[in-house]
Amino acid sequence: MDGNGVSVSIEVYRDAWGVPHLRAADPDELAFAQGRVTARDRAWQLEVERHRAQGTTAAFLGAAELGWDSFARRSRLADTARRCFERLERDDATTAAWVRAYVDGVNDGLAEGASRAPEFAETGLAPGRWEPWTPLAVWLSTHILFAGFPTKLWREEVARRLGEEWTELFATDGPGTAGSNGWLVAGERTASGAALVAGDPHRFIEAPGVYQQIRLACPAYDVVGIAVPGIPGLGHFGHTGPVAWAITNAMADYQDLYRERLRRLPDGGVEAYGPDGWRPAAAHTETIEVAGGEPVVVEVIETDRGPVIIGADDEPGSAGWEAVSLRYPPRVTGQLGFGVLPALLRARTVADVDAALDGWIEPVNVVLAADTEGGLLHRVAGHVPVRDKANSLRIVPAWDPAHDWAAEPAPLPRAEVSGHAVMANARGLAAPLGIEFAPPHRAARIDALLGASAEWTPETTTAVHRDTDNPSAARLLAAVARAGEHLSPATSPDVLPASPALSPAASAVRDRLLAWDRRMDAESADAGLYAAVRAAVVRRLAAHEAFAALREPAPYPEVFRPWLALGPRVAYALETLLVAGPVPAGDVDRIVREALEEVGAGEPPAAWGVTHRLAPWQALPDADDAQWPGLGGDHDCVLSTSSVPGWTDRSARASAARYVWDLADRERSGWVVPFGASGVPGDPHHRDQLPLWLRGELAPVTTDWQYLTKEQG
Repeated sequence: MDGNGVSVSIEVYRDAWGVPHLRAADPDELAFAQGRVTARDRAWQLEVERHRAQGTTAAFLGAAELGWDSFARRSRLADTARRCFERLERDDATTAAWVRAYVDGVNDGLAEGASRAPEFAETGLAPGRWEPWTPLAVWLSTHILFAGFPTKLWREEVARRLGEEWTELFATDGPGTAGSNGWLVAGERTASGAALVAGDPHRFIEAPGVYQQIRLACPAYDVVGIAVPGIPGLGHFGHTGPVAWAITNAMADYQDLYRERLRRLPDGGVEAYGPDGWRPAAAHTETIEVAGGEPVVVEVIETDRGPVIIGADDEPGSAGWEAVSLRYPPRVTGQLGFGVLPALLRARTVADVDAALDGWIEPVNVVLAADTEGGLLHRVAGHVPVRDKANSLRIVPAWDPAHDWAAEPAPLPRAEVSGHAVMANARGLAAPLGIEFAPPHRAARIDALLGASAEWTPETTTAVHRDTDNPSAARLLAAVARAGEHLSPATSPDVLPASPALSPAASAVRDRLLAWDRRMDAESADAGLYAAVRAAVVRRLAAHEAFAALREPAPYPEVFRPWLALGPRVAYALETLLVAGPVPAGDVDRIVREALEEVGAGEPPAAWGVTHRLAPWQALPDADDAQWPGLGGDHDCVLSTSSVPGWTDRSARASAARYVWDLADRERSGWVVPFGASGVPGDPHHRDQLPLWLRGELAPVTTDWQYLTKEQG
């Protein structure tokens, strides 16, 4: 060890893009190095994530974070992480020591990293100390909303206000928010004869980015991949040389909401009514500090089902009160699957990857992997409880034993790979495990593109990443085509009143849209025109009297509002609502005509990229919002850049990374993130990859040490 407590055998190199390449004597030293370099490069990001996991962000970011902090406390994220780490220590002491080494590295590098990050001085935040369980807490907080359990709250409101028959009207199949792309091309269909694994995870874009390019090398393994800052190893995307893997969200349903009956005892304790009658519930209070405001005290209650996340602070009546609890696998099992992480680094074949993933818990993923021996893997990994189907749809009664979980989880599907395989969150391999999936458009488009060649290379594969064809436009374009058909009562199959003829301006809009190539290119004026008409249609549909009952805000905490707002729900379900639902067909046609008239009468819409600009989340937003560039793509394009049609064209969700893993030659692989390797403003590598990302290009993966620059100190 040197004078700073750092092993002299740890070496840090950087490539031309500032990506850290780490070399150490053993896996624990390497984990230490990964933690230390991450803290030096991304101290502010790490500390924001630590505070989010603990529910302490309001203490330095202010009252706007109270909603999240309250949810983090009530859902017991930090406590669950502690439990999971304690079990990891009991069951797998080697992995627990490896996680500790990573945490030691973070703590060793935080002070230096914080000294470079101006956000600490701006907020008055001092760097804290990571505990051995903190990476598990960060993982939980990152993924607790990943499976979208608040959708069950939305279905509850739709059933109550609109009617049971419409409960699944807004299902994401028709369509929903964007998800991730991934694909595997077998060696028989590549120019090299070896497999390619490629894709791009779509997440809310954050600055600094949610993914970190890194290389981890020691005598036991040498792996390049994309890490989650704050988490050791490479859980999602990696290339060890002999084998490579990648994941997408399986869209599985594995979190349940229970309607609880609670009552207060004379001594201040709480009881919950379950299948066995009234049982004690754990209850205590916690204080959330608020920068610039008074502290807020929240009550934390946990029943036999799980933590109470809604209604814990409702005023109890004489007969008690109702609340909603959350049941999720790590809280139930005390496991998070971190033992998989070092096993993946050691993998040499798809069989190794497959065996490692048997221990995965959350989130539930679809996995693709390939090795240099011709092995291919396509499977689901994670923990999905077996229970009544009603659990997957709505809030279920806590007192009904029919909604308990079975002792063993559901079996996980897998499939053979023939030629190529695609994973894009669509209903397919993981269909038995979920309720709502992404529309089939991205999966079908990638499948068609891959089927068009048998000579794929890493370079040509990037064209798939960049594809801007928008299949989900078809139904609206069909409605636009109908708008020009001047039907009379005699010719209309529904014997509707004659539809008025379009004005010349609206007819010109219609003609342009029907001649449009359906590509959402940033420079396309016709794509901008389509987006303007779509937005006008969405606004009018949301304003239709059929949805009046859904306009009032749902009685749930603010943290769940993104899942509960009518406007975005209508926007994402537009394909369905154009052909089904409570809005009569005649009104749909009228709405489309009115939208054409509105757009025709206004100023010509700008090219798509003028309004469709990047809108990343930052804990401390930049004052200069205009700096963020315009984007191509749309939420159902392979180049998926999601906005909320009708409300904003700004894109908060897009490719958080892109990669191509080449099994013939790892150095022909490529990767890119939206910003850069460094989270420090002003660093040369803070946002140097943004131009590449915007063009749909990849930075090279360089693994020859002689072409890397050794970092001193």
